[in-house]
Amino acid sequence: MLNLPVWFEVGTFVVLVLLLAADLLIVTRRPHAPTIREASLWVAFYVGLAVVFGIILGFVGHSQASGEFFAGWLTEYSLSVDNLFIFVIIMAQFRVPRQFQQSVLMFGILTAIVMRGVFILLGAALINQFAWVFYLFGAFLVYTAVRLANQQVHHEDHDEEYENALVRRAQRVLPMTQEYHGIKLRIRENGKRLYTPMLIVFLSIASADLLFAVDSIPAIFGLTQEAFIVFTANIFALMGLRQLYFLIGGLLERLVYLSAGLAVILAFIGVKLVMHALHENNLPFVNGGEPFHNVPEVPIWLSLTVIIGTLIVTTVLSLMKSRSDERKLAKAGAARSEVEGGSPATSADAATEGADATAAEHQRVDDHR
Repeated sequence: MLNLPVWFEVGTFVVLVLLLAADLLIVTRRPHAPTIREASLWVAFYVGLAVVFGIILGFVGHSQASGEFFAGWLTEYSLSVDNLFIFVIIMAQFRVPRQFQQSVLMFGILTAIVMRGVFILLGAALINQFAWVFYLFGAFLVYTAVRLANQQVHHEDHDEEYENALVRRAQRVLPMTQEYHGIKLRIRENGKRLYTPMLIVFLSIASADLLFAVDSIPAIFGLTQEAFIVFTANIFALMGLRQLYFLIGGLLERLVYLSAGLAVILAFIGVKLVMHALHENNLPFVNGGEPFHNVPEVPIWLSLTVIIGTLIVTTVLSLMKSRSDERKLAKAGAARSEVEGGSPATSADAATEGADATAAEHQRVDDHR
């Protein structure tokens, strides 16, 4: 059981609320598309803040708490990067003007914090009352891991459009304008109250946040059962996501093995949860309601090692694969030019065009925005 001083917990939440308020103020006062330098500085600031908090947590609490925070934060951060794919698709699908995309992302982050907060409170209450919930969480994470692995094996990309029943119905029944009016959700035009496309964008982001919360909360409860660590790890993973969106943009397309990496992490946490459930078992029809004392508990250092190692391997292999594909396309362009009887200079131009085509493909989602 983590026993932290009250002043530390209260102080942490006060600082986090002030940071979110400042971020919101910046977005509302000066809506704009941040430069690469600006986005990089903000991402570095939030990542550094999370690292400093984890170190301080180790001193105020203990090393176990610090390890649990870093494992949870890295897991939630990696899941958040995958979620950015959906945000990119929503922005492109509804042609959200670039200067308003920060406001949309800020809304998405705040909505995600609220939804995850509710799920965390429900999850903590269930875990405290019913230890068998770990079986459900573990099974769900293994199922999610299999689904992600299946996407990777069959090379299934994210859909080009994002929609659900709520969004489709809202588009059918609500009187809508064709143009955006800043970040306004509703305007008065010719004496009529009309909704703007921004409302549909917000509904799409909110519904996506709900699905993200369902995936992410069981994952972090597999690493720690401390509600304080679960909540702070989620907030730190979400802060800076807005700037990360503008920073990595088309680079998301280069993370071709991200689904495989997430599948490994979620499968590991799912198995860890099931092992913990067996160790704490109290179901009467399993082992007569007695715990399986011979089932080992997975230490947090091992969880942290697996998560960091998987993320590093996934990133390195993804970048290697992307570069290999670029070279193959460039060679194919050169070979095609030679077959067509082009001169060496023409072949070189074709190779360059092939590389440019690949780069354009990686940036295609960003170009839509």
